[in-house]
Amino acid sequence: MAPTTAPATVPKSSKLHSKVVIIGSGPAGHTAAIYLARANLNPVLFEGFMANGFAAGGQLTTTTDVENFPGFPSGILGPELMDKFRAQSLRFGTKIITETVAKVDLSARPFRYWREYQEDQEPETADTLIIATGASAKRLHLKGEDIYWQSGISACAVCDGAVPIFRWVPSQSIGFCARNLFDARKYRSRVRVSLCQGLSQLVQEPRLGTIFNYGITVLGHSTGHTRNKPLAVIGGGDSAAEEATYLTKYGSHVYVLVRRGELRASKIMAKRLVNHPKITILWNTVAVECQGDGDLLNNLRIKNVLTNEEKDLPVNGLFYAIGHEPATQLVRGQLQTDPDGYIVTVPGTTQTSVRGVFAAGDVQDKRYRQAITSAGSGCMAALEAERLIAEEEEGIED
Repeated sequence: MAPTTAPATVPKSSKLHSKVVIIGSGPAGHTAAIYLARANLNPVLFEGFMANGFAAGGQLTTTTDVENFPGFPSGILGPELMDKFRAQSLRFGTKIITETVAKVDLSARPFRYWREYQEDQEPETADTLIIATGASAKRLHLKGEDIYWQSGISACAVCDGAVPIFRWVPSQSIGFCARNLFDARKYRSRVRVSLCQGLSQLVQEPRLGTIFNYGITVLGHSTGHTRNKPLAVIGGGDSAAEEATYLTKYGSHVYVLVRRGELRASKIMAKRLVNHPKITILWNTVAVECQGDGDLLNNLRIKNVLTNEEKDLPVNGLFYAIGHEPATQLVRGQLQTDPDGYIVTVPGTTQTSVRGVFAAGDVQDKRYRQAITSAGSGCMAALEAERLIAEEEEGIED
C-alpha cells in the first residue's frame, strides 16, 4: 500500500495550527505525545470527553489490576496507570485538550479538523495527524453484565485470566495494600481488613470519577485450599478458541458457549478446542443472565436455543470473545480500512493510506490489543511523524 499525497492547498488555521495533533488518550496516544514533546514539536493531544463511551485514558480506565505492564512488579490499577501516562505527557509540554474531535478532512494538507459542537465554525489545522482512538470490546448487554463487568466479566483473557478472583487464595498468610475499594471488596470474605496508620483518607479523583482508598491494607489467612475456578468463554471463532485454550492454564475447567452447532474457527483451532480435556463446548447455547453475590460473578444463566431450556452454569469468570469495534468512524471513507473497520497501515510502520496521517494502538491492531503493544506503536508513530516533518521542512521528498 503506497500512501497518497494530499495536495497542500488549504491555508493554516488562524485559530490553532499544530505540527502534529494526536487524537486519542490511551497508551498509544500518550506515548506518541511523550516522544513528540521531548522532540520539541509541541504536540496537541485531544483526550476526548467520553469519546466512544470511555473516560479520557481509554479502555484502561475501566479495568482494575494491570499486572502485565513492565515496571510495576506489584501491578497497578488501570486508571492509575493512565494518570501516570498523562502526567508524563504534561511534564514534557504536551498540550492536552479535554474535548472530542468530531470531524476531520484529510483531502488536503494541512489537515483540517473540528471539535465537537464546533463543526460549523472555522476548523483548526495540523501538518500531521496521529489517530490513536482505540477499539472497544463488543458486549452482549446481558442482564447483570454491568454489575459484574471487571468483577468476573472481561473481554481479554491475556489481560485478566491470571487475576486472583478466578482462583482461591493460597493457604498461606498474605499481606498487601489494597489499592482501591474493589481490591478490599474482592477479598473481604477471606481476610481481615484494617486501616494503614496515617493513610485512611479517601481521595477523590474528579477527572476519572474514581474513588481510591489508599488507606486499606489486607492482612490475613485464606480459609480454603489452592484451586482454580470454572470459567466460561462466549464465541465460536479463532479468538474464542485461543482465549479458551489460554484460560485452561488458570481455570479448573473452561466452558465455551457457541450459539450455533458448529465453530467458525479454523480447522486447526477447532480441533484443539474440541480435543482439550479441560474444555467443554456447549453447542446451541447462549447466556441470558450474569449472577453473583453483588460483588463478584459466580453463576451464568444459560439457554439452549433449540429447546429453550434454561439452566445454571456455575462459573467465576466470563470472557467475551465476540470481537472488537475499532473507533474509526472519524476517518472511514478517508483512510483505507479492512473489512472489520481497522485502519490499514504500511507493514512495519504506522503510515496510513494518506501521507502525514499515522495510526497507532488498537485502532490498527486487531491481533494483540495490549497496552504495551499500543505504547510501542505510539512510539513508532511519533518517530515517523517527526521524521516526515523534518524532511518536509528541509524540502526532501521520498
